[in-house]
Amino acid sequence: MTLTADDVYAAAPFVRTLGVELEQIGSEAVVGRLAFSPGLSTVGGALHGGALMGLADGVAAVCASANGEPGALPATAESTTHFLRPARGAATATAVPLAVTARQVLVEVRVTDESGALCAHVLQTVRLVRPVAADG
Repeated sequence: MTLTADDVYAAAPFVRTLGVELEQIGSEAVVGRLAFSPGLSTVGGALHGGALMGLADGVAAVCASANGEPGALPATAESTTHFLRPARGAATATAVPLAVTARQVLVEVRVTDESGALCAHVLQTVRLVRPVAADG
């Protein structure tokens, strides 16, 4: 089964609400873009760090899902973000798996601005959780 942007938006509505556009989804890399919006900005007119973290978390979760067994759901267990410079204009996040096991994926995310400059570096551990069957 191929994971699509519509699958992600249905499973994780916050990704769509934030405005993340998934440009590439694959087991080797996931790329998402967040357009600039005044509602997502902070002092000085750059994208807010929380918006960048939401972008990074979204693409990391999709990357983990793309590397997991079908049906496994991503759950962020740990995330470390290093902000390096303001992201003015749109931001692009590229997530790549560094280590994959049956239960978790270590994901590196690089967030760049429109010029390609590195604005944030994120290292995230994403657990792969099997859905719990509903009693019924």
